[in-house]
Amino acid sequence: MIAYLTGKVARKGTAYALLDVGGVGYKLAMSTGSLSALPAEGDEVMVWAYLYVREDELSLFGFESEEEKEAFEQLITVSGVGPKVALATLSALSPGALAQAIAVDDVATISTVPGIGKKTAQRIILDLKDKLGVPDLGAPGSGRSAGVGAALAETTDALLAMGFSASEVSAAVRGFDGRGDASALLKHALRRLGGGV
Repeated sequence: MIAYLTGKVARKGTAYALLDVGGVGYKLAMSTGSLSALPAEGDEVMVWAYLYVREDELSLFGFESEEEKEAFEQLITVSGVGPKVALATLSALSPGALAQAIAVDDVATISTVPGIGKKTAQRIILDLKDKLGVPDLGAPGSGRSAGVGAALAETTDALLAMGFSASEVSAAVRGFDGRGDASALLKHALRRLGGGV
């Protein structure tokens, strides 16, 4: 299993990058966000990678962050979501935005991804809510779903930027009662990450 590759950017396409690793060229399909984060051609970079293996297919996917790779791995476990659709999802939604959409049962946002219809979006939410450990903020009549969802996305992005992994962030935001804004949620998450309750 290839976990990551370190080499020089040989070429950047619209949906892929060629990475020269010790004289061997690896073609990695990448999201638009990961492609835009790559340095200029000729510069060295480390890219997280996932080798997709099927009986009739070997495909290599590249990611800017470990969090994006983890989101990709979770997405392809959902029935009806293959690697191309998973990559399209991550081109349209950052891992934090995806987690927010799942948390607030936002079928409409996930359905905007090319290749994902309403039923597949509902399946993604149902299958990944527990796996990603996101709190269920989409309960009808809560009145605060959208606000809490925005706070969750903001907090998730902030914690990922601090270097925490997606799984650490998911665990840290659990148990939040929905009172307050992103600042309150961030304090709650940091307390949990610091070993508090």
